Amino acid sequence: LGRCRRGDLIHRLLQILPDLAPADRAAAALRILARERDLNDDQRHEMADAAMGVLTDARFAEVFGPGSRAEVPVAGTARGLPAGLAVSGRIDRLVVLPDRVLVADFKTNRPSPARIEDADPAYLTQMAVYTAVLADIFEGRRIEAALVWTDGPKLMAVPENLLAQRLVDLGRNG
Repeated sequence: LGRCRRGDLIHRLLQILPDLAPADRAAAALRILARERDLNDDQRHEMADAAMGVLTDARFAEVFGPGSRAEVPVAGTARGLPAGLAVSGRIDRLVVLPDRVLVADFKTNRPSPARIEDADPAYLTQMAVYTAVLADIFEGRRIEAALVWTDGPKLMAVPENLLAQRLVDLGRNG
């Protein structure tokens, strides 16, 4: 099974399963994967387990909890972006809470990096741009970002200092 195919299927599970009751998610994952005729049972169970591992990660559970949304479009400019830069993208998972906004993007790279600092700079720039736009939209709320690696699986919070540095670099490199 190719890396991209596995990643796409886990991504789909991470989009769909959070809208179901937690007790129903594991069985639903297997039902969804049962439609994929090219998979064997071991592959289906591995992918379902990978998705469930992400969904039950207590560090960022709210991003998959009640009120969270999948595939949220984001577009515009922001005060924190270089002049003239406009953004058009889609956030994989977003939840707006009274005091903060959580944003997560799913990545299918294998192997995933051991540390967030070793992530592809393009991914960190993407999250920096998204958080800058969200900071203007949800002024006064803390914006927290994470990358969710389907390999592992693992969830890595992106520290504010890395986001800020990516915006500085983006301004320098245009």
